[in-house]
Amino acid sequence: MRALFSFVVLGFGLLVTAEPSLSPYALHEKRPYVPPTWLLKRRHDPNTPIPLRFALIQKNIDDIGKYLMEVSHPESEKYGKHWSAGDVLEMFAPSDETIDAVRSWLLGSGVESNRIRLTSNKGWIEVTSTVEEAERLLQTEYNLYGHTSGKEHIACDAYHLPAHIVPHVDFVTPSVHFDAKLTRRGGTDPARSVRNPSTGVQENSPGVVQGPPPTNGEDCDQYITPDCLRALYGLSDTPPHATRSNSFGIVEYTPESYLQSDLDNFFGNYSPCLYGKSPKMVSIDGGYAQTEYQNVSYYGESDLDLQYAMDLVGPSQRVTLYQVGDMVEGASFNNFLDAIDGSYCTFEGGDDPTQDFAYPDLNPGGYTGPEACGTVKPANVISTSYGYNEADLTPFYAARQCAEYAKLGLMGVTILYSSGDYGVAGGGGLCLNPNGTQTANGSIFNPSFPGTCPYITSIGATMIPTNSTVDEPETACAGRVYSGGGFSNYFSMPDYQTSAVDHYLKNHHPNHPANIWNSTGMSRAFPDISANGVNYIVAIKGQLYNVSGTSCSSPVSGAIFTMINDARIAAGKSTIGFINPTIYSSAFAGAFNDITNGSNPGCGTSGFNATTGWDPVTGLGTPNFPKLLAAWLALP
Repeated sequence: MRALFSFVVLGFGLLVTAEPSLSPYALHEKRPYVPPTWLLKRRHDPNTPIPLRFALIQKNIDDIGKYLMEVSHPESEKYGKHWSAGDVLEMFAPSDETIDAVRSWLLGSGVESNRIRLTSNKGWIEVTSTVEEAERLLQTEYNLYGHTSGKEHIACDAYHLPAHIVPHVDFVTPSVHFDAKLTRRGGTDPARSVRNPSTGVQENSPGVVQGPPPTNGEDCDQYITPDCLRALYGLSDTPPHATRSNSFGIVEYTPESYLQSDLDNFFGNYSPCLYGKSPKMVSIDGGYAQTEYQNVSYYGESDLDLQYAMDLVGPSQRVTLYQVGDMVEGASFNNFLDAIDGSYCTFEGGDDPTQDFAYPDLNPGGYTGPEACGTVKPANVISTSYGYNEADLTPFYAARQCAEYAKLGLMGVTILYSSGDYGVAGGGGLCLNPNGTQTANGSIFNPSFPGTCPYITSIGATMIPTNSTVDEPETACAGRVYSGGGFSNYFSMPDYQTSAVDHYLKNHHPNHPANIWNSTGMSRAFPDISANGVNYIVAIKGQLYNVSGTSCSSPVSGAIFTMINDARIAAGKSTIGFINPTIYSSAFAGAFNDITNGSNPGCGTSGFNATTGWDPVTGLGTPNFPKLLAAWLALP
């Protein structure tokens, strides 16, 4: 984790090397541009009250990667000895030194003690202040910005902290982060935030299947059905043995939801034993299976995830659906993380109010209950088919969330995210410009997040070429979608993938200008693995659709790892937890089907090429279930 954070600091030019005893001010965060659809209105009134909040760094966080490797690397004596939630909280709680340092600085700067409050969870120090005082404390200028929706927001371009305070503060709000919780401007669609994670299924990808339902396991180059996947990856129909102890979770964000009639339609055609069955619904912050907004785009993601997740693990293994957010505010990844790990609500101040949704939601029709915090037990494997562009978030915000995935890994949870559908471009085909903005005509590769977080497993997509069979090699997906992949601009390369990525860069170095991708050879590379992601048959709104995207790949991979967990639990062993150190190790050489054909174009280029060994298109390749099962059962 130390390397992770140092890479963030170096990559964004933050000055933290000044002599602490002199306490000069140092730049802490800077926003290179105003986000699209926001415009500067004026300087903010200096007498306006402003609630300053300082998010406190947790102790030992630099070592979180080391602790995770101890329980995740197959050669470690502590492999599989996962931590409890209490262990995690005790290890990473903010230190008294951090609290005292920030409080003493504020008192010495003229802030009265009755205006300084440490939150009950020790995550924030809050200051009742004014714009004038906040500008003095942070050496900044606050402006008022207006959005095209009419919403206003307070922000600054950059802010500074004394050098001796920098090691104790993650970030400050309000500051460079933009509150983009936008209300609906008429029409019949529910309110959506530009911060809502975007689905991995492209809006133009589904197509209605004409004629009778495709036969299960036939014509797999045209129609992927569950039996096609079983044949591709050697999946067994053997009933699970540890269903009470095992669990598989799928995360969806309202208003995306599923229809029971769609599940029944799919199961009636391909899995009669599942007909009438539903996932176990866990509502987080008002989430529910909404039926108010009847459109394919609202049901396609959840229908896809659940139909294939439930089919592949079988009727006796319950699949949990985490439905997050109400119909008005929606939700972010951090709202989900709050619910499954109470310690995250306190981590470095918990949620960032400028990025995450706050509950209760007092808007008309909003969820009025308390925010979920540590109320949901995480499943052993959790698949999410949503994502941001890495550049959508500040580096500190991304690093904070990434550390939470490491904490879940410490507790034995496997976290999977789809890598994106636009090749080396970001969501929506957006690419970066030299000034940090994102546009369709940009030329700089735009990696996804959380795919670039080194503590999750990023899943790319493959396909069966036309006129090929399940017995022939797959290729990287092409045409309707392209597997997201590349190199992070925020996170350094973790040790577990150094050998594999170095081999790729040495033997298959991309022929692109060094200034359009992170060519340093020092950054986190993704995806880690892949699975088929093209031509899935999915029942949506009473019809069968042909759907493509890395959204398909993630739940399929999750189902496979859930089956492996079942076998390990039945054998009296731990869950597989954070799998990356294991799958990149020599013990798992040959356990994935290497994909050597295809590419992931974007940003006006051909992108990267799939080739022998790991590559930034398909990762290590697709799962070979019998080999993976044998290799994991051989571990303690």
